[in-house]
Amino acid sequence: MSLPAWLKDAVFYEIYPQSFYDSNADGIGDLEGIIQKLGYVKSLGCNALWINPCFESPFMDAGYDVSDYKKIAPRYGANEDAKRLFEEAHKRGMKVLFDLVPGHTSDRHPWFRQSRKPERNEYSDRYIWTPNVFLYPEHYRWVSGVQDRDGNYMVNFFSSQPALNYGFEQRDEFWQLSPEDPACVSTLEAMKDVMRFWMDMGCDGFRVDMAASLVKNDPERTGIKRLWRNVREMFDRDYPENVLLSEWGDPEQSIDAGFHLDFYLHFESRGYNALFRDGNELSAGLSCYFSKEGRGDVTVFTKEYERRRAAARGRGYICLPTGNHDMVRLARRRTMAERKVAEAFILLMPTIPFIYYGDEIGLPYREGLVSKEGGFYRTGSRTPMQWTKGKNRGFSAADGELYLPVDPDPASPDAETQAGEEGSLLGFVKRLIALRHREEELQAGDNFEVLYAEKGKYPFIFRRGKFVVAVNPSGENAEAPLEGNYKEVLSVNAAARAEGGIVSVPAVSLTLFCAE
Repeated sequence: MSLPAWLKDAVFYEIYPQSFYDSNADGIGDLEGIIQKLGYVKSLGCNALWINPCFESPFMDAGYDVSDYKKIAPRYGANEDAKRLFEEAHKRGMKVLFDLVPGHTSDRHPWFRQSRKPERNEYSDRYIWTPNVFLYPEHYRWVSGVQDRDGNYMVNFFSSQPALNYGFEQRDEFWQLSPEDPACVSTLEAMKDVMRFWMDMGCDGFRVDMAASLVKNDPERTGIKRLWRNVREMFDRDYPENVLLSEWGDPEQSIDAGFHLDFYLHFESRGYNALFRDGNELSAGLSCYFSKEGRGDVTVFTKEYERRRAAARGRGYICLPTGNHDMVRLARRRTMAERKVAEAFILLMPTIPFIYYGDEIGLPYREGLVSKEGGFYRTGSRTPMQWTKGKNRGFSAADGELYLPVDPDPASPDAETQAGEEGSLLGFVKRLIALRHREEELQAGDNFEVLYAEKGKYPFIFRRGKFVVAVNPSGENAEAPLEGNYKEVLSVNAAARAEGGIVSVPAVSLTLFCAE
């Protein structure tokens, strides 16, 4: 299975559409707003977009509860706007991935309205039901007694998100269908039809929500791998330049299943948390490596990453995000100097980088917001992009309520101000992405060698072709052995010195060297 060539130099930008830019002053971001800001995204150096769900939905879970897969939600525009978005992005040499939610729908989806009926019909087995309302099998979540049908329906998250039926790989009960059952095959074919609908319109592929969990009771992932290999065959045959990106978090499994890309994520990865999240989320934990506290352990990451990199080599790519809509923002509890070092590291790794909208300016995590559309603690990471210091921070011309409030602190960052500031995070990110595009050895690939990574110690040093990266996120200066002669290409906050077989890396800094 081949990989689209454009992925090697891809730098993605994730857009939460309701919070990005409001073009019609209704307080909610929309597709026209994204179109109007494509020039900004292009100016960053990002050449691909991932757009969170924008399909019709009652928005009990911010669009991850779809009521019509083939219709853009009216608050974002219409299908014609999606088509124009694809066209305008392509004119700029940019790709667009939509967010696909194949694991469940809204309970308002027409499929579910049919499935809940007592009389048997073609959608009766589109979702997972028990044979009677008094049966509550363990290990799954069920909603009971709210439909006329005699049975409980499985949900994946909220009670409004009934689980679609792709079958059970191991079947313990008579009512659990095989993935090869016609009803389960029909579910998969319906989802493939949704994919074709948008790709025929111009979409360049999908980020797939809950990619690993569609087939139930599948401990070895054999059923889910068969399912996604089926989809990948369709891509390779009919859409060879389009890509499948999984929310799986385990490239050893997902790339084998047929995905082109998989995320290094916080919920399936000790390594990602050891880098960026321990002690930085809402719950307490150990200090992460990218903190000036200097109590992290980079070897938790390197050991896991090397194993996963080997599994993906030549068959797919691992993606390293600055954050996403489900994480507390990277900016939380970090100084600007710390943010620069962390984002520079992400952009210099051999993984494909994903920038969550606003992370390029250090958009803050908003503490204590009331949950919006099922966001709960995640709501603080979903606030509007701040474009200017003007009305509503440039997000919207609305006089009324916004989707979520902008930061009331006038000192909080915005794109316009940072564009004119020397040394800003925005300017720094642009510079790094431009360097990545210019130097093939800094793009996604297999050229990665750890030169120094010791348990509980700083710095971390790795090689990429002729380049060497020395990073010290801690608040104390650090040294490590480094043989050879090197010249500085780029430094963050302060420059390291490499001489006499030793590299001295200042506190909270990163230096990119080139071999002389």
